[in-house]
Amino acid sequence: MKRSLWARFFFLLMVVSAIAFSAALYLREMMVRDFRDYLDGQSLDYVYYTTAELEGSYEAGAGWDGNELAGTAVMALVLGMEVRVHDQDGKLMIDTGSALDSLSPLMMQRVASLVGSRTMEGGEVPFVLFPLFLGGELIGTLEVRSLDHDRSRLFVRRSNRFLMISFLLMGGVAVLASFFVSRRLAGPIEKLVRQTRAIRGGQTGERVQVTGDDEIGRLAAAFNEMVSDLALQESLRKKLIANVAHELRTPLAAMRAELEAMLDDVLPLSREQVSSLHEETGRLAFILDGIDSLTQAQASSLSLNRQMIEIAPLMESIAGRFHARALEEEITLEVESEEGLAAWVDPDRLSQIIINLLGNALRATAGGGKIKVTAFEDGGRIRVEVRDTGSGIPAEALPHIFERFYRGADGGLGLGLPIVKELVDAHGGDVTVESEVGKGTVVTVVLPSGPGDTVTLGK
Repeated sequence: MKRSLWARFFFLLMVVSAIAFSAALYLREMMVRDFRDYLDGQSLDYVYYTTAELEGSYEAGAGWDGNELAGTAVMALVLGMEVRVHDQDGKLMIDTGSALDSLSPLMMQRVASLVGSRTMEGGEVPFVLFPLFLGGELIGTLEVRSLDHDRSRLFVRRSNRFLMISFLLMGGVAVLASFFVSRRLAGPIEKLVRQTRAIRGGQTGERVQVTGDDEIGRLAAAFNEMVSDLALQESLRKKLIANVAHELRTPLAAMRAELEAMLDDVLPLSREQVSSLHEETGRLAFILDGIDSLTQAQASSLSLNRQMIEIAPLMESIAGRFHARALEEEITLEVESEEGLAAWVDPDRLSQIIINLLGNALRATAGGGKIKVTAFEDGGRIRVEVRDTGSGIPAEALPHIFERFYRGADGGLGLGLPIVKELVDAHGGDVTVESEVGKGTVVTVVLPSGPGDTVTLGK
């Protein structure tokens, strides 16, 4: 049978409480035992004291004196002992009862107040024999029996009562505390389980309430962040599928219409018609290549091959691929970089960033225009700027240029800048765009300059 987590917590806390109570019971037994040992030692000291008094009185009186013996017996009673004194021949000289009978009523009352509830009914407790000596000669014997001691009974009674009250009160508190603590510990985890099952069923709207800053609270916060990321990814996935379906629908519809027209003999199966279909398949391939590039850019944060590379040689190599096209379109292409400038990047991904930006700049720049790529260090960061004198981007379009499949005036696929942003974000960098219609556009990419370096977005 499965037991819930809170039941396990509750059982664990109850075990801890039982161990604590057992330890308290054991400690109480040790204390009672030590207290009784202390009383036994004290009684033995009283016996030695009494024997010394008897031997001293015998020496002082050169024999046994009845009054001295009675006083010593009463003193022994006050100390918690019943005594009998015999001479060397075994004759009873005095006992506690005889000593009490010899007292006046006033002294009897005083002794009674000192003795309290002690009793001389020893029951099964035997007398212990102690010999009395003087000068190495036996002068008599002392028989002693310890009386029931008020302090011992009081201590044991109070300890038992305290233990019982502690068991009832603290045990009840421990049970309630264990119940509520176990529920409090297991409650958030049970909510996480329910929410996980809800996510499995496709529901990503609910969040787990974060209470406190302990491990459970941090787990709940991390879970909520994960749910938010999943919801965002799900939204992006749906949007991507919708956009892809929209982009693919147009060329597929055109191809299908032409093929149906050929099958119905409306259009001839000519070279021109096959060429038109080939162009549409090329458009499909272009769309799929763009989607593949975007997917790789999204996954690049998990597969970046970072290394320190010099920026100038990389930029010169990339610009060399565009020089022929720039000359053909009568566009001036310049590259400028600080000497020895290096960045902590993935060279392949950085190349893809610059290629996309240069491709966009060439499409937006008319003949006679100018494109300039510069790289420099700014505040410990590496800044790469691609500046063109092209047509520019309208102000109303600027907030949307990083959205997937958002098409500008050039009629592109709308994946170039989203891919750039994904790659820059994967590096922990930032990308911004400034543009003015009719004057041109400046795209600025800020990248880390070394391992462990990060870029605060918007800085």
